[in-house]
Amino acid sequence: MTSRLIVFDLDGTLIDSRRDLADSANAVLRESGADPLPEETIGHMVGDGAARLLARAFVAAGREQPPDALDRFLEIYSRRLLDHTRPYPQVPQVLDELNTRGPLAVLTNKPLDATRRILAGLNLARYFSHDSVIGGDGPFPRKPDPAGLRYLIAGAGAEPQTTTLVGDSLIDWNTAQNASTHVCLARYGFGFEGFPLGRLSDGSFLVDSPSELLGVL
Repeated sequence: MTSRLIVFDLDGTLIDSRRDLADSANAVLRESGADPLPEETIGHMVGDGAARLLARAFVAAGREQPPDALDRFLEIYSRRLLDHTRPYPQVPQVLDELNTRGPLAVLTNKPLDATRRILAGLNLARYFSHDSVIGGDGPFPRKPDPAGLRYLIAGAGAEPQTTTLVGDSLIDWNTAQNASTHVCLARYGFGFEGFPLGRLSDGSFLVDSPSELLGVL
């Protein structure tokens, strides 16, 4: 029997990490002589990995990015991964239920070590097997390339038509389209603002809270 697989994005989908990401990016901007950016502004830059986040932040701040900015950001962020980051409301309860329906996985552009530390620190790692968590610095290209998602599908014994990717951004939607899976978009996530709703099609779902996932997955 083919498994029904649910794959989650991390930032803006399972966890609200916007403040810790913004604080870390702003620390690098200040060290470089730039003015900090609003937390909401930085939140919209998240999703393509740390390098793209830093590049966007420096462009928005009107400063040239120093060569060591990314290394400094990763060092700073590694010390504050869980200062303010928390699961969105009801996420543990939702995962408890979904875990009874089939395998769960995580596909994120965040580095794998940070991903595992956050999942463990928030007591969410128990829902995902070791091989079902893929970060953006592993053997697969970052989303929206579908290679990581296809690997998770194969590992779970699933098929694209029995897989749903849950995310909060156009990157996640494109990833699902590239892998021919279903997609569920979290409108509560900080990556959703500005999503081109006209691109939604059959097989796409929208939820306004994690608890609504139980009704569509």
